[in-house]
Amino acid sequence: MIAVRVMPGRWADSARMMAAARAAREAEGVEQGLCFMATPANREEAAALGVRDPAIDAAGPDDLVIAVAGDDPEAGVEAAAAVLDRSAAPAGEGAGAARAPRTLLRAEGDVAVISVPGDYAALEAHKALGAGMDVLLFSDNVPLEDEVALKRRAHRLGLLVMGPGAGTAIVDGLALGFANAVAAGPVGVVAAAGTGAQEVTVLLDRAGAGTRACYGTGGRDLKDEVGAITALDAIARLAEDPGAEVLLCVSKPPSPEVAERVLRALAATGKPAAACMVGGGVDPVPGVALHDTLEGAALAAARMAGRQAEPPPPVRAEWVSGGAVRGLFSGGTLCSEAAAILADALGDVASNAPAGRARPLSGRPEGHACLDLGEEEFTRGRPHPMIDPQARVERLAEEAADPDVGVLLLDVVLGYASHPDPAGALAPAIREATAVRPQLAVVAHVLGTEADPQVRSRQEEALRAAGVRLAPTSAAAARLAAALAGAG
Repeated sequence: MIAVRVMPGRWADSARMMAAARAAREAEGVEQGLCFMATPANREEAAALGVRDPAIDAAGPDDLVIAVAGDDPEAGVEAAAAVLDRSAAPAGEGAGAARAPRTLLRAEGDVAVISVPGDYAALEAHKALGAGMDVLLFSDNVPLEDEVALKRRAHRLGLLVMGPGAGTAIVDGLALGFANAVAAGPVGVVAAAGTGAQEVTVLLDRAGAGTRACYGTGGRDLKDEVGAITALDAIARLAEDPGAEVLLCVSKPPSPEVAERVLRALAATGKPAAACMVGGGVDPVPGVALHDTLEGAALAAARMAGRQAEPPPPVRAEWVSGGAVRGLFSGGTLCSEAAAILADALGDVASNAPAGRARPLSGRPEGHACLDLGEEEFTRGRPHPMIDPQARVERLAEEAADPDVGVLLLDVVLGYASHPDPAGALAPAIREATAVRPQLAVVAHVLGTEADPQVRSRQEEALRAAGVRLAPTSAAAARLAAALAGAG
């Protein structure tokens, strides 16, 4: 059975819609739960997932839809509606007010966090810049020309536009987006990499160094079309901050020319600096310690800050599976880094987020492969796997059933906006898979701290109880997976 509720002229940001969909799916008797704006593309995605109803077909792009399938779909609809109602606009404010909140025009603060559909994001970001605020632009699907225009205006105003698609920032000690509870310290971070920012700030916390600020730039910032506008402005800001004694820059695979510009800007500050450009292909610059892994760059920055930080000892591979490594990631940067490490160790590795010697994935994965399940191809019509692990649970069962797969490689990302118990969601599927195939090895890295809401040690305990081999960093997990697969 299917139950549908259409809310005409109602709007919700992507994070709230994801939360509503998750609440629907968690209701008893529900098989599938969706919450979306009724754009043509979203209606098509719902139909592709088997959720069809005349009410959905009749809804327009400015209408909010809850659609639930199962034995008791109404329970899921009510659960989702309750989540949405908790964030409803005050009485008397219509859909237009929700899309363009009056509070933004009279806000007092340093940073505006914007999470609206991409079509409206640039307008709201311009309003925030006009109000003298930095912008954390969480929204996806913002046209490239809008990003460039926003960042150029911010540069002229002495402000920062972090994003679009910026999921992580730490500003004035406040964690924003998919950030972790980490200690304050002397290291200033600039990151064109969401989970890359999380990995290095967590490692800095573990090393006793801590983070002064973390500016997430958005994944396109170090591409030729943007030219690192935000990264360069963030470096300039940190250069003037006496509390930022050490600088650290990390990025998904960048344009080599733009990356060199960023490295030279780091060196020009005169402050100790480290960097990791995932996948390599970037020439070193005097004055910046350039590393191949997030782990290496974070530990280098910690040592520059006067801490004793050594690489973790390698995790021993007790036996060799001989099968293929299949990485199932919720973090795109971690996926790219793992693909690069595995390609160096194993040779032919495919990925939908390739880096280094890894090749682009074409079609169904065969052999060694790393999948970023947060990419749009996997998240159409459903929440990001860091928010709702269900898509990865399903994919885990599918890949574990492949007789050619010998090692499953996972990231488990904690933090304020992540699922409250990702290990608890994954553990039953892992147990079921290894019960059927005892020779299957499962390797994971838990990215988080003891202060995170999910508590790192509890997550690790749940995974160990399910038979998972844990590694202390994302890079170490990839190296262990390669060893288990028989890398020489």
